[in-house]
Amino acid sequence: MTQKSTLTHPGHLMIGQLTATELVERFGTPLYVMDEKMIRNQMQLFKRVFVHPKLASEVIYASKAFLTLAMCNLVEQEGLSLDVVSGGELYTAYKAGFPMERIYFHGNNKSAQELAMAIELGCGTIVLDNPFELQLLLPLLDKPQRVLLRVNPGIDAHTHEYIATTKHDSKFGLSTADPATLTLIQQLSDEPLIRFMGLHAHIGSQIFEADSYRKEAETLLRFIRNHQLNIVELNLGGGFGIAYTEQDHPLTLSEFLPSLLDHIADQIEALKLNPIKIMIEPGRSIVANAGTTLYTIATTKTTVNGKNYVFVDGSMADHIRTALYGAHYTAVVANRIDVTPAVHYTVTGKACESGDIIIKDAYLPACQSGDILAVLSTGAYHYTMSSNYNRLPRPAVVFVSDNEARIVVRRETYEDLIRNDLGV
Repeated sequence: MTQKSTLTHPGHLMIGQLTATELVERFGTPLYVMDEKMIRNQMQLFKRVFVHPKLASEVIYASKAFLTLAMCNLVEQEGLSLDVVSGGELYTAYKAGFPMERIYFHGNNKSAQELAMAIELGCGTIVLDNPFELQLLLPLLDKPQRVLLRVNPGIDAHTHEYIATTKHDSKFGLSTADPATLTLIQQLSDEPLIRFMGLHAHIGSQIFEADSYRKEAETLLRFIRNHQLNIVELNLGGGFGIAYTEQDHPLTLSEFLPSLLDHIADQIEALKLNPIKIMIEPGRSIVANAGTTLYTIATTKTTVNGKNYVFVDGSMADHIRTALYGAHYTAVVANRIDVTPAVHYTVTGKACESGDIIIKDAYLPACQSGDILAVLSTGAYHYTMSSNYNRLPRPAVVFVSDNEARIVVRRETYEDLIRNDLGV
């Protein structure tokens, strides 16, 4: 059901044209809120600037950042393709009616069942990760299948080790320094039911350095040239960083992406390569800043050592990235956004873990019971990484577009938690 409002209030955080307080009154907390207009604007930005007169190009949304039926619909409407990394993500796209020919199926350990489903549903491109996946795939084919091969060019993206994905010892893909990679490429080229299109690489996530992407492209193009590979598509992955705090300085995409394509076009010409289509896979940079998580503050606590805690009704179950990566976030008191911060708080939740930290150091106004805490830039890897730890129900997801709000994922209930349990 679509909800509407024309309310505006000084001192209140606005999401679209709605106050955070009003959204909480309608939908409760914890609550994931996504600014639909901001998501569309980011997709349109990528489509507009990732073009070049000498190169074919394609923008593919990395769905692991945030995927629901409603998100699939936005991606389709804005004309992006879609990458998936599991049978579950593929099934979500299928149920949303997303065009299967615009699907890229990734993953480092795809099962035979997942590959069979991809073939049955008409998945456009399968990105193979290793020789074993090829052996699983071949018996399933009865018609030609587009394939890319994931490789690791060994680029240091200067990011957290858990999200650096293209070192030569990565769990993903095959190293360009390994002769076995060339052997597999030759096999792919020779298989009659494999349409080997090219290479895929992804150097990591939350990357702020333009030079990392230039080096990635240069390394892969030289690899293609040195080994005289018949490559018509090159997927450079994603990983474009976003600003979670004032200390983050992301690339200006409207300037960086055209310059990257200029650089690639020059390299292709200098290396005398045949035309190559260039693809990217943004995820976080499309949805992260569009997301806000809203919590209700229960109380505060000051320890004997002077540490200040603020307790919210969420937890690491709906916000895992701080515990997992040591990620940093910005928060505001949404119903008193114009009040000057006065206290350094550790924002924590209700999970039974000392590591249940949402923000390690949040500078906020003195918090009061019933205040609404808004954690900003939570549109990527929050809903998708949420869990039921401590049997906590997952929050609802709401899309806001100007002065309208609609639920796209309903809040879980206690009944949902035991749906698959079997009694003694």
